[in-house]
Amino acid sequence: MSTATITAAARLSVAPMMDWTDRHCRYLHRLMSKRALLYTEMVTAQAVVHGDRQRLLGFDGAEHPVAVQLGGSDPALLAEATKICADMGYDEVNLNCGCPSDRVQSGSFGAVLMENAQLVADCVAAMRDAAAVPVTVKCRIGVDDQEPADVLPDFLARVSAAGVDRFTIHARKAWLQGLSPKENRDIPPLDYDLVRQMKVTFPLLHLSVNGGIETLDQAQDHLQVMDGVMIGRAAYHNPSAVLLDADARIFGGDAGPSAEEVVHQMLPYIADHIAAGGKLHHITRHMLGLFQGRPGAKGWRRYLSENAHNDDADGQVVLAALAHVTEIAA
Repeated sequence: MSTATITAAARLSVAPMMDWTDRHCRYLHRLMSKRALLYTEMVTAQAVVHGDRQRLLGFDGAEHPVAVQLGGSDPALLAEATKICADMGYDEVNLNCGCPSDRVQSGSFGAVLMENAQLVADCVAAMRDAAAVPVTVKCRIGVDDQEPADVLPDFLARVSAAGVDRFTIHARKAWLQGLSPKENRDIPPLDYDLVRQMKVTFPLLHLSVNGGIETLDQAQDHLQVMDGVMIGRAAYHNPSAVLLDADARIFGGDAGPSAEEVVHQMLPYIADHIAAGGKLHHITRHMLGLFQGRPGAKGWRRYLSENAHNDDADGQVVLAALAHVTEIAA
């Protein structure tokens, strides 16, 4: 897939989210939007190089355009992982400079890298040399006592000088001490103005904004200034509201399917997964929010939650859950 195609897809992307954006989630999201850029969960470079690559990185060809997010701070290890990911067919490799978890800090990667822009530049230079796919960065506006208005432009300047021309900026600081990862997603105040100012300061960079964006209306407002918008939790918990209209409203394409149509389109994928030894709940846990805000949504969620874990659960369980929505609609 061409760099231009990936860049165009980055106009709207679904954020990498640990324990959420696995291959089943991404397949579901791709049925809802043909155009949005999808991201894996963060995978450490060490795990990519030394772990079970198929389990960690395997994906369905239908997911394109799809990007992998790597965590790490060793340029050589990141370069090796980037080549592996490119060889497996990923369209982009993204370096995580925004995750504030303790586990990430102990590995000297994630948001702590905001304190060492030169190391990030060294990492992305090595990654770009290792493979032809685009290398991008997801970062915060700063960490701890840093002054974002000083730190962020310096970070972007140093890292872009190493060849990265696309960044996603989470418009919050990360507090590496005193706040949990969950609190870091909510408590530090959003500074959209600073992120928008970066687009003025760096007009040649492709800059996406992330953090606190829940609706396509909000996304369209940001796109008046920014090149792209990344949506996280809202796209997961209420995917129909974010993704079904995304191709028409954000990309100027055709309208997406209905949520009911998406359920039926998932059935062959579910059957293949179960035939390969998988369990229904591996997939349906990502489908619980499909009818968020609609009559019957509670019955849909409850039926799946109570029955998808059964050993013999299959697509019939999904159709029975769907009846809770369609019966009310009728």
